[in-house]
Amino acid sequence: MSSPVTDPIRVLLIDDQELFRSGVAFTVDAQPDMVVVGQAGNGRDGVALVQHTQPDVVLMDIRMPEMDGVEATRQIFAPGAAARRTRPVRVIVLTTFNLDERAATAIRYGASGFLLKDATPDFLRAAIRTVHGGSAVLAPDDLQALFDGGFRRSAPLPPAYETLTVKEREILDAVSRGLSNTEISQSVFLSESTVKTHVGAILRKLGLRDRVQIVVFAHEHGLRR
Repeated sequence: MSSPVTDPIRVLLIDDQELFRSGVAFTVDAQPDMVVVGQAGNGRDGVALVQHTQPDVVLMDIRMPEMDGVEATRQIFAPGAAARRTRPVRVIVLTTFNLDERAATAIRYGASGFLLKDATPDFLRAAIRTVHGGSAVLAPDDLQALFDGGFRRSAPLPPAYETLTVKEREILDAVSRGLSNTEISQSVFLSESTVKTHVGAILRKLGLRDRVQIVVFAHEHGLRR
């Protein structure tokens, strides 16, 4: 029996350097499980293309003319824009500066992490697959460094946090420290499927999109010390 055919990951490139876009497009299109569905040279055109092409993953440059990657990310994840999409989208921010505060802001708006623009092709492809699966491409320790560098906030916990069970709070803490479902299941003595169910409940109760947003939530509300 043949394996079911899965649709390729739809990738949109937004970067003002045409030569860089061409190189990334070649790298992505060479993969059997990926396809480039569009390219844009600035954030404004990129936001429009997200709605038109319905990508799974957006590679977003931070510094661009007309509209930078931070504002473009904000507009992509604005409630009205999200409601008009027919499929979920993930954003990977591309930057030339490690631990760039602009990248941190984009993560708060909904990006799934960031990559340095000199990342290897293998690392780039792995990052696309990782965020498409709902995980981050930014280690919690790197996010900690972003917050400690002047970005950290300590907002009051929302009422929704009180709806979490003791076990859900324990798992939220584990996710915020970067543990996988396998590692969490071993630490709290639950099956992976039960951990996955708890993570889903945390996301639903707190109104978060993915595990990346759980990490951000924990940092912003002072749950990671």
